[in-house]
Amino acid sequence: MLKDSLSALFTAHCIEDVALLPFSECKVQKGYLLEKKEGFCPSSVILFLLPYYTETPDNFSAYAVCRDYHFFIRELENTLLPKLEEAFSPYRFYAFTDHSPIDEREAAVRSGLGVFGKNGLLLTEKYSSFQFIAEIFTDAPLSLLGEAKLHPFATCFQCGACQRACPSGVLRGEGKECLSAITQKKGELSADEERLLRQYHTAWGCDICQNVCPYTKRAKEAGTIYTKIPYFLEKRICSLSSDLLASMDEEAFGQYAFAWRGRQVLLRNLKLLKE
Repeated sequence: MLKDSLSALFTAHCIEDVALLPFSECKVQKGYLLEKKEGFCPSSVILFLLPYYTETPDNFSAYAVCRDYHFFIRELENTLLPKLEEAFSPYRFYAFTDHSPIDEREAAVRSGLGVFGKNGLLLTEKYSSFQFIAEIFTDAPLSLLGEAKLHPFATCFQCGACQRACPSGVLRGEGKECLSAITQKKGELSADEERLLRQYHTAWGCDICQNVCPYTKRAKEAGTIYTKIPYFLEKRICSLSSDLLASMDEEAFGQYAFAWRGRQVLLRNLKLLKE
Protein backbone atom coordinates (compact mmCIF):
# COMPACT_ATOMS: atom_id res chain seq x y z
CA MET A 1 0.00 0.00 0.00
CA LEU A 2 1.32 3.42 -0.96
CA LYS A 3 1.48 6.40 1.35
CA ASP A 4 -1.24 8.91 0.44
CA SER A 5 1.29 11.50 -0.72
CA LEU A 6 2.85 9.05 -3.17
CA SER A 7 -0.47 7.69 -4.39
CA ALA A 8 -1.73 11.19 -5.15
CA LEU A 9 1.21 11.91 -7.45
CA PHE A 10 0.40 8.90 -9.63
CA THR A 11 -3.36 9.52 -9.55
CA ALA A 12 -2.73 12.99 -10.96
CA HIS A 13 -1.34 11.26 -14.07
CA CYS A 14 -4.30 8.82 -14.26
CA ILE A 15 -2.03 5.94 -13.21
CA GLU A 16 -4.08 3.65 -11.00
CA ASP A 17 -2.07 0.46 -10.62
CA VAL A 18 1.05 1.02 -8.55
CA ALA A 19 2.94 -1.32 -6.25
CA LEU A 20 6.15 -1.34 -4.22
CA LEU A 21 8.95 -3.87 -4.12
CA PRO A 22 12.26 -3.93 -2.29
CA PHE A 23 15.07 -3.70 -4.80
CA SER A 24 16.63 -6.76 -3.17
CA GLU A 25 13.65 -8.83 -4.39
CA CYS A 26 14.18 -7.90 -8.05
CA LYS A 27 16.03 -10.01 -10.60
CA VAL A 28 18.74 -7.68 -11.91
CA GLN A 29 19.52 -8.25 -15.58
CA LYS A 30 21.15 -5.02 -16.72
CA GLY A 31 22.78 -3.64 -13.64
CA TYR A 32 25.00 -1.37 -15.70
CA LEU A 33 21.99 0.89 -16.31
CA LEU A 34 21.95 1.75 -12.62
CA GLU A 35 25.72 1.93 -12.38
CA LYS A 36 25.55 4.86 -14.78
CA LYS A 37 23.79 6.83 -12.03
CA GLU A 38 26.85 7.89 -10.09
CA GLY A 39 26.65 7.17 -6.37
CA PHE A 40 23.12 5.77 -6.65
CA CYS A 41 22.24 2.65 -4.65
CA PRO A 42 18.56 1.76 -5.11
CA SER A 43 16.62 0.59 -2.10
CA SER A 44 13.07 0.50 -3.42
CA VAL A 45 11.22 0.08 -6.71
CA ILE A 46 7.87 1.66 -7.56
CA LEU A 47 6.22 -0.47 -10.25
CA PHE A 48 3.24 0.76 -12.24
CA LEU A 49 1.10 -0.24 -15.20
CA LEU A 50 0.27 1.87 -18.23
CA PRO A 51 -2.88 0.48 -19.90
CA TYR A 52 -3.00 1.46 -23.57
CA TYR A 53 -5.95 -0.32 -25.17
CA THR A 54 -8.52 1.84 -26.94
CA GLU A 55 -9.76 -0.28 -29.85
CA THR A 56 -8.76 -3.05 -32.23
CA PRO A 57 -6.92 -1.57 -35.24
CA ASP A 58 -7.51 -2.82 -38.75
CA ASN A 59 -4.14 -4.26 -39.74
CA PHE A 60 -1.58 -3.85 -36.96
CA SER A 61 -1.03 -4.34 -33.25
CA ALA A 62 -3.06 -2.38 -30.70
CA TYR A 63 0.00 -1.14 -28.82
CA ALA A 64 0.98 0.94 -31.86
CA VAL A 65 -2.37 2.72 -32.21
CA CYS A 66 -1.19 5.47 -29.89
CA ARG A 67 2.12 7.28 -29.86
CA ASP A 68 5.13 5.36 -28.60
CA TYR A 69 4.87 4.97 -24.83
CA HIS A 70 8.57 5.70 -24.40
CA PHE A 71 7.70 9.36 -25.06
CA PHE A 72 5.13 9.19 -22.27
CA ILE A 73 7.83 7.94 -19.90
CA ARG A 74 9.99 10.90 -20.89
CA GLU A 75 7.11 13.21 -20.04
CA LEU A 76 6.79 11.52 -16.65
CA GLU A 77 10.50 12.02 -16.06
CA ASN A 78 9.99 15.74 -16.61
CA THR A 79 6.86 16.05 -14.49
CA LEU A 80 6.53 13.24 -11.96
CA LEU A 81 10.17 12.71 -10.97
CA PRO A 82 10.78 16.33 -9.85
CA LYS A 83 7.65 16.12 -7.68
CA LEU A 84 8.86 12.86 -6.15
CA GLU A 85 12.25 14.36 -5.42
CA GLU A 86 10.60 17.39 -3.85
CA ALA A 87 8.21 15.32 -1.75
CA PHE A 88 10.87 12.86 -0.63
CA SER A 89 13.98 15.01 -0.46
CA PRO A 90 16.93 14.28 -0.43
CA TYR A 91 16.31 10.96 -2.18
CA ARG A 92 16.81 10.32 -5.90
CA PHE A 93 14.39 8.79 -8.42
CA TYR A 94 15.01 7.28 -11.88
CA ALA A 95 12.39 5.90 -14.29
CA PHE A 96 12.79 2.95 -16.66
CA THR A 97 10.62 0.90 -18.98
CA ASP A 98 11.32 -1.86 -21.49
CA HIS A 99 15.12 -1.33 -21.42
CA SER A 100 15.20 -1.87 -17.67
CA PRO A 101 17.80 -2.96 -15.11
CA ILE A 102 15.41 -5.67 -13.86
CA ASP A 103 13.09 -8.37 -15.15
CA GLU A 104 9.96 -6.22 -15.27
CA ARG A 105 7.45 -9.03 -15.65
CA GLU A 106 8.77 -11.01 -12.68
CA ALA A 107 8.91 -7.88 -10.53
CA ALA A 108 5.33 -6.99 -11.47
CA VAL A 109 4.16 -10.47 -10.49
CA ARG A 110 6.11 -10.42 -7.23
CA SER A 111 4.59 -7.05 -6.37
CA GLY A 112 1.06 -8.38 -6.91
CA LEU A 113 0.21 -6.45 -10.07
CA GLY A 114 -0.59 -9.56 -12.13
CA VAL A 115 0.41 -13.08 -13.15
CA PHE A 116 2.75 -14.48 -15.78
CA GLY A 117 0.90 -15.64 -18.89
CA LYS A 118 1.57 -18.70 -21.02
CA ASN A 119 2.25 -16.27 -23.87
CA GLY A 120 5.10 -14.69 -21.91
CA LEU A 121 3.20 -11.52 -21.06
CA LEU A 122 2.01 -10.03 -17.78
CA LEU A 123 -1.72 -10.68 -17.34
CA THR A 124 -3.97 -8.58 -15.12
CA GLU A 125 -7.66 -8.82 -14.36
CA LYS A 126 -8.28 -5.21 -15.42
CA TYR A 127 -6.31 -4.98 -18.65
CA SER A 128 -5.39 -8.57 -19.59
CA SER A 129 -2.01 -8.11 -21.32
CA PHE A 130 -2.78 -4.71 -22.84
CA GLN A 131 -0.51 -2.69 -20.56
CA PHE A 132 3.06 -1.54 -20.47
CA ILE A 133 5.16 -2.04 -17.33
CA ALA A 134 7.29 0.78 -15.98
CA GLU A 135 9.19 1.36 -12.78
CA ILE A 136 10.93 4.03 -10.76
CA PHE A 137 14.04 3.19 -8.77
CA THR A 138 14.85 5.18 -5.66
CA ASP A 139 17.28 5.14 -2.78
CA ALA A 140 14.43 6.14 -0.47
CA PRO A 141 13.70 3.47 2.15
CA LEU A 142 10.55 1.45 1.55
CA SER A 143 9.08 2.54 4.87
CA LEU A 144 9.00 6.12 3.62
CA LEU A 145 6.96 5.18 0.53
CA GLY A 146 4.52 2.67 1.92
CA GLU A 147 4.24 -1.04 2.52
CA ALA A 148 5.23 -3.77 0.07
CA LYS A 149 3.48 -7.12 0.05
CA LEU A 150 5.58 -9.83 -1.57
CA HIS A 151 3.71 -12.33 -3.70
CA PRO A 152 4.89 -15.73 -4.94
CA PHE A 153 5.60 -16.01 -8.64
CA ALA A 154 2.18 -16.89 -10.08
CA THR A 155 1.09 -17.95 -13.55
CA CYS A 156 -2.21 -17.88 -15.43
CA PHE A 157 -4.44 -20.96 -15.35
CA GLN A 158 -2.67 -22.42 -18.41
CA CYS A 159 -5.75 -22.95 -20.60
CA GLY A 160 -3.56 -23.11 -23.71
CA ALA A 161 -5.76 -20.81 -25.85
CA CYS A 162 -2.78 -18.65 -26.78
CA GLN A 163 -0.70 -21.66 -27.78
CA ARG A 164 -3.41 -23.12 -29.97
CA ALA A 165 -4.01 -19.81 -31.75
CA CYS A 166 -0.35 -18.83 -32.28
CA PRO A 167 0.06 -18.26 -36.06
CA SER A 168 3.74 -19.22 -36.31
CA GLY A 169 3.54 -21.99 -33.70
CA VAL A 170 6.31 -20.49 -31.61
CA LEU A 171 4.19 -20.74 -28.45
CA ARG A 172 3.78 -24.43 -29.19
CA GLY A 173 7.51 -24.86 -29.71
CA GLU A 174 7.04 -25.31 -33.46
CA GLY A 175 8.40 -22.05 -34.83
CA LYS A 176 11.47 -19.89 -34.42
CA GLU A 177 9.83 -16.48 -34.39
CA CYS A 178 6.44 -15.06 -33.52
CA LEU A 179 4.44 -13.31 -36.20
CA SER A 180 5.12 -9.94 -34.57
CA ALA A 181 8.87 -10.43 -35.01
CA ILE A 182 8.38 -11.52 -38.62
CA THR A 183 6.50 -8.30 -39.45
CA GLN A 184 9.47 -6.32 -38.13
CA LYS A 185 12.15 -8.05 -40.18
CA LYS A 186 14.12 -6.03 -42.69
CA GLY A 187 14.87 -7.28 -46.19
CA GLU A 188 13.05 -10.08 -47.96
CA LEU A 189 10.73 -12.48 -46.22
CA SER A 190 10.43 -16.16 -47.00
CA ALA A 191 7.37 -17.41 -48.86
CA ASP A 192 5.99 -18.87 -45.63
CA GLU A 193 6.54 -15.60 -43.77
CA GLU A 194 4.76 -13.69 -46.52
CA ARG A 195 1.88 -16.15 -46.33
CA LEU A 196 1.52 -15.56 -42.60
CA LEU A 197 1.29 -11.79 -43.05
CA ARG A 198 -1.38 -12.15 -45.72
CA GLN A 199 -3.31 -14.84 -43.87
CA TYR A 200 -3.48 -12.86 -40.62
CA HIS A 201 -3.71 -9.45 -42.31
CA THR A 202 -1.03 -7.69 -40.31
CA ALA A 203 1.41 -5.03 -41.39
CA TRP A 204 2.96 -4.68 -37.95
CA GLY A 205 2.84 -6.83 -34.84
CA CYS A 206 0.42 -9.53 -33.74
CA ASP A 207 -2.19 -9.55 -30.98
CA ILE A 208 -3.70 -12.97 -31.60
CA CYS A 209 -2.42 -14.61 -28.41
CA GLN A 210 -3.75 -11.62 -26.47
CA ASN A 211 -7.12 -11.47 -28.19
CA VAL A 212 -7.95 -15.15 -27.55
CA CYS A 213 -6.94 -15.00 -23.88
CA PRO A 214 -9.80 -15.44 -21.36
CA TYR A 215 -8.36 -12.52 -19.39
CA THR A 216 -9.01 -10.28 -22.41
CA LYS A 217 -12.59 -11.47 -22.77
CA ARG A 218 -13.32 -10.79 -19.10
CA ALA A 219 -11.61 -7.38 -19.13
CA LYS A 220 -13.63 -6.30 -22.18
CA GLU A 221 -16.87 -7.55 -20.67
CA ALA A 222 -16.09 -5.67 -17.45
CA GLY A 223 -15.17 -2.55 -19.42
CA THR A 224 -11.88 -2.18 -17.53
CA ILE A 225 -9.55 -2.89 -20.44
CA TYR A 226 -9.79 0.63 -21.88
CA THR A 227 -7.14 3.15 -20.90
CA LYS A 228 -7.93 6.33 -19.01
CA ILE A 229 -4.54 7.93 -19.61
CA PRO A 230 -5.00 10.93 -21.94
CA TYR A 231 -1.69 10.37 -23.73
CA PHE A 232 -2.87 7.03 -25.12
CA LEU A 233 -6.19 8.49 -26.26
CA GLU A 234 -4.64 11.20 -28.41
CA LYS A 235 -3.33 11.06 -32.00
CA ARG A 236 -4.51 7.50 -32.54
CA ILE A 237 -4.14 5.62 -35.83
CA CYS A 238 -6.61 2.84 -36.57
CA SER A 239 -5.38 1.58 -39.95
CA LEU A 240 -2.02 1.58 -41.71
CA SER A 241 -1.80 2.38 -45.42
CA SER A 242 0.84 3.54 -47.88
CA ASP A 243 -1.11 6.78 -48.31
CA LEU A 244 -1.03 7.42 -44.56
CA LEU A 245 2.72 6.82 -44.41
CA ALA A 246 3.26 9.17 -47.36
CA SER A 247 1.30 11.90 -45.56
CA MET A 248 3.45 11.72 -42.41
CA ASP A 249 6.62 13.75 -42.13
CA GLU A 250 9.57 12.28 -40.25
CA GLU A 251 8.62 13.92 -36.96
CA ALA A 252 5.05 12.60 -37.04
CA PHE A 253 6.15 9.16 -38.25
CA GLY A 254 8.78 8.90 -35.53
CA GLN A 255 6.21 9.27 -32.77
CA TYR A 256 4.84 5.76 -33.31
CA ALA A 257 6.25 2.37 -32.32
CA PHE A 258 6.08 1.07 -35.89
CA ALA A 259 8.62 3.70 -36.96
CA TRP A 260 11.69 2.11 -35.42
CA ARG A 261 12.22 -0.33 -38.33
CA GLY A 262 11.70 2.35 -40.95
CA ARG A 263 9.10 3.00 -43.65
CA GLN A 264 10.33 0.36 -46.08
CA VAL A 265 9.44 -2.52 -43.77
CA LEU A 266 5.89 -1.23 -43.44
CA LEU A 267 5.54 -0.52 -47.16
CA ARG A 268 6.74 -4.04 -47.95
CA ASN A 269 4.21 -5.52 -45.55
CA LEU A 270 1.35 -3.37 -46.83
CA LYS A 271 2.13 -4.40 -50.37
CA LEU A 272 1.91 -8.06 -49.33
CA LEU A 273 -1.50 -7.50 -47.81
CA LYS A 274 -2.79 -6.31 -51.18
CA GLU A 275 -1.54 -9.35 -53.08
